[in-house]
Amino acid sequence: MQLKNTGDTLEAIIKHNASAEEIEWIAEKLNKIISAKSAKDLYLSYSLLSGKVSTAKEVNFPNQEEQLSSYMAAQQANLLQISRIYLLVKVLEEDADYFLPKVARLIQLADTGELETFLKFLILLPHAEEYKNVAVEALRTNIATVFDAIALNNPYPTKYFNDQQWNQMYLKAAFMQRNLNEIMDVEKRANKDLTRIISDYAHERWAASRDIDPLFWRPVSNFIEGVLLEDMQRLLESSHPQEAAVAALCCFYSEQPSARALLDKYPELKEKVKADSISWKNLKSTNL
Repeated sequence: MQLKNTGDTLEAIIKHNASAEEIEWIAEKLNKIISAKSAKDLYLSYSLLSGKVSTAKEVNFPNQEEQLSSYMAAQQANLLQISRIYLLVKVLEEDADYFLPKVARLIQLADTGELETFLKFLILLPHAEEYKNVAVEALRTNIATVFDAIALNNPYPTKYFNDQQWNQMYLKAAFMQRNLNEIMDVEKRANKDLTRIISDYAHERWAASRDIDPLFWRPVSNFIEGVLLEDMQRLLESSHPQEAAVAALCCFYSEQPSARALLDKYPELKEKVKADSISWKNLKSTNL
């Protein structure tokens, strides 16, 4: 996500939604932080915003930055979250050399709600790549809301995580039973190591007569050969509609000739994928 004038756009959203008192308080604190170069005031203001900005009303977005507004809507951003990320964006736009380590320190002191906000909107910060260690560390958490903040509906992992880090996130999301459809760019970040792990895990589950989230297979499409081709055959022959459907999707979107040839043997399933009767969005529907 490449955005210009992020600070100005966030300010416009705040002015469009906040009360006069809220706007004045934010502006006063921001001016003090920047003029005094005060890390203490930054930390205090970031925390105090929870008592100064209402989260009760729905946020309406002006139409001046459609991409940013769409992202905020997907993250269900409230006015408090927008105000907090605005504070960080503005101080970093003003003096990144000074405030970058201060913002990193702030996150080490943050409570759960403050950390969630930081992770959700990390992609918007100037020099966002400098906070990758914080994002990767968040993958270790067992707090679902913190994990979701970095893993779901968030473009940051796609842009900055290496394959090992991205795979760790994807597998942890599956094990925590998060909605895998909300992980962005699954096909783009799919890799051979991940598909091997997915197949190995599936074999372990099958051996124990346990189910697998059908969405878990989504990254394998372009790596269907050998054992994975056999896995697709098994799924296509399954009596469970979701298992047959996921194999049809994986084979249909594969660039591997062997996968496409396999799906040709199941013309009814192939036609359903073509007609969008089977898709990643409706895969878990009971009406397949």
